[in-house]
Amino acid sequence: MDSRALDVAPGPACACRAADPIGYRMNGLRHLLLCSLLGGILIPASSAAAQESLAGCVDWNRLSRSAHQISENHIRFTGDVEIVCDQEKFYADEMDVYTDTNMLEARGNVTFLSADGQIHADRMTFNTKTRTGVFYHAFGTATLPTRQERSLFGTQEPLALFWGDELHKLGPDKYRIKKGGFTTCVQPTPRWEIVSDSATITIDHYALAHNPVLKVKGVPLFWAPIIYYPINKEDRATGFLIPTYGTSTLRGQSISNAFFWAIGRSQDATFFHDWFTQSGQGMGTEYRYVTAPGSQGDTRFYFLDERAVQSTTGQTSPPRQSYEVQSNATQAVPGHLHARANVNYFSDVSTQQYYYGIYSSSLRTRTIGGNVTGSWGPFVLNTTLNRSETFYNTTSSTLTGTMPRINFSRSERPIGRSPVYVSLSTEYVTLLRKSFSGDTLSDNGLSRVDLLPAVRVPFTRWPFLTLNTSLSWRDTYWTQSLDASGQQVAQGVSRRFFDFTTQVTGPTFNRIWDRPDGQYARKIKHVIEPSLTFERTSPFDVFDRIVRLEGIDSIVGNVTSLAYAVTSRLYVKPSEGGQAAPARDILDVAVSQSYYTDANAAKYDPNYATSFTGGAPSNFTPVRLNVRASPTPGTSGQFSTEYDTQFHAFRSFSANGSIAVSDWLQATGGWSRRPYVEGYNSPAAQSDSISASTTLHFKQGRVGGTYAFNYDLFRNYFLQQRILGYYNAQCCGIAVEFQTVNLLTPDPRTGLTQDRRFNISFTLAGVGTFSNLLGAFGGTQRR
Repeated sequence: MDSRALDVAPGPACACRAADPIGYRMNGLRHLLLCSLLGGILIPASSAAAQESLAGCVDWNRLSRSAHQISENHIRFTGDVEIVCDQEKFYADEMDVYTDTNMLEARGNVTFLSADGQIHADRMTFNTKTRTGVFYHAFGTATLPTRQERSLFGTQEPLALFWGDELHKLGPDKYRIKKGGFTTCVQPTPRWEIVSDSATITIDHYALAHNPVLKVKGVPLFWAPIIYYPINKEDRATGFLIPTYGTSTLRGQSISNAFFWAIGRSQDATFFHDWFTQSGQGMGTEYRYVTAPGSQGDTRFYFLDERAVQSTTGQTSPPRQSYEVQSNATQAVPGHLHARANVNYFSDVSTQQYYYGIYSSSLRTRTIGGNVTGSWGPFVLNTTLNRSETFYNTTSSTLTGTMPRINFSRSERPIGRSPVYVSLSTEYVTLLRKSFSGDTLSDNGLSRVDLLPAVRVPFTRWPFLTLNTSLSWRDTYWTQSLDASGQQVAQGVSRRFFDFTTQVTGPTFNRIWDRPDGQYARKIKHVIEPSLTFERTSPFDVFDRIVRLEGIDSIVGNVTSLAYAVTSRLYVKPSEGGQAAPARDILDVAVSQSYYTDANAAKYDPNYATSFTGGAPSNFTPVRLNVRASPTPGTSGQFSTEYDTQFHAFRSFSANGSIAVSDWLQATGGWSRRPYVEGYNSPAAQSDSISASTTLHFKQGRVGGTYAFNYDLFRNYFLQQRILGYYNAQCCGIAVEFQTVNLLTPDPRTGLTQDRRFNISFTLAGVGTFSNLLGAFGGTQRR
């Protein structure tokens, strides 16, 4: 007996194979025994037939129970027929081979196997030369790219199932279905399927269906004249993304659609359209590209067309149109230069605050900026253009920026082999400062030139004590100044002074504990590091004439200052990883304060978060406490506060932290508080808020959810709450989101003070989904 018979698919005894969409095949031994009991052992075809060949088959052979020479070019094989043509196999109860036309005609339990899939049919005609054919009353499976999201398929392999009255194989990877459908939900009862009059499937590329109907659990859910379903092997394919449905108190019900265009391997575009029952419609696009390492960018544009609406008071607001542009780009430029650009621009601040997500609702600033940097050895060039406008309401705003800011510097280098280091920094800047209030414009912009050479001498011979001494000279010129009455005038002013600084770090104290049997750490090291900085600024008499727009403008002359701090650090050598495991810094605690001989100078110390906020003068800055902890690689937290020693009260508090437990839990939280301190700030300046977000993943990512909120503790209400949940079951999934947003001020068009938003999105295995540009599902685009 020919050993090849062990791989032959049996006839009626194994007819269940043809009904199995996964293409089940019995093993060789069971196969042989079962067929023997049913009345015969498979034999090779007759020697006469064996001498024939088929065009297109480099290596081919055939097996059957019997073979009959019907004519010179016509051979009929019957009884568990198997024909192998290179990497393709054909099985049937009966098969006719026409060697002159290279045609195969098969009937009864027809099975076709190839490297990418299989087809089962009642009958078949196939041309072995062109590798094309027609399968009647057929169904088949094709392997999807392995880069598909595996959680959508559960325990199944990523497969696509297709069926039809006629299934035409048009090429190596191309099929046409008549009166049939397809799904990526390969199970006895698919959770979803797309049926159509005609569909063309190109493996690893796309499926194109005419008059398709999407059915979920057998129930028709959606019809379209045509649908393009991507199954690209690179996981990026042109096509429509799955729509998102939502409801909003402000916008009404909504349908969000998107079309993804894979322009090439290094660029793509997405086109969006949102339809709202109450407010109108919106449309936009996003373009992304990568041209080379370090050269990439993305641009988003969204246009909102609102119809006339009636407010809760009965007042009708006219139609309104607005747009938003967001863009980021980086580009490597010849000559050791690198360019960056960013745009975050909107035409209507009220639309930004009421229509978009919680982040955008509190965003009142639109910016346009660019930057070019370059370095040539020790020399560095940095050129920046920036325009930023902050809105306080629809008619009042402040414009700030630099047009341009050019900084050229020589990095610190030693003089020969001496321990003396020299550096130089120069800057030219034109500062934009404009305030708009209705029709009133106030312009405080000016230009400034700054020159700063410096010399530094470090002392690092002792490991427990280091000293750094520096001397710098600064010359600054402003094109405008303040007169005796405090009015800004077009009269230049210059300022020159010396600055002498000595920084002492240490003596450093440390202690090490060895714990060879410790479960958490093998070694623990505690370090205490004090520091002291002495600084003397020479006198100058033009402080009251300088227009103070930035920190460099607020330097006070004839001042001596002392900055003192103590830092305590705790390091551990983890038990895991052996001797090669690196030490980890798990706890830092730092306390610092500064003293100035001039009380006005303490108000402008840039090292403290509550500086530049006014208040009564004091020679001492607040006492600052910073705590940072990271007991495990997945857990971290930070806390800081500033205490006013003049009024014996805390000026500010802030805390944030995060925790990650494997892949199933990620949580973050933050707290910020600015209390009212009599004599330091006003009651209107106080604030107190908390925010948190928790995300859970279960079942290898098939089930999960997120809860996030922002709460105003001072006003005692939620700014927003957001709950999101998703479930992926083998070949499809669903994501649901509910969000409540308390508007900071009532919407001027509708009078609403709260917006409740609900969004739902479905996922089909192998098809991308997305989030609209208005903050649904976190506002991140997913393709």
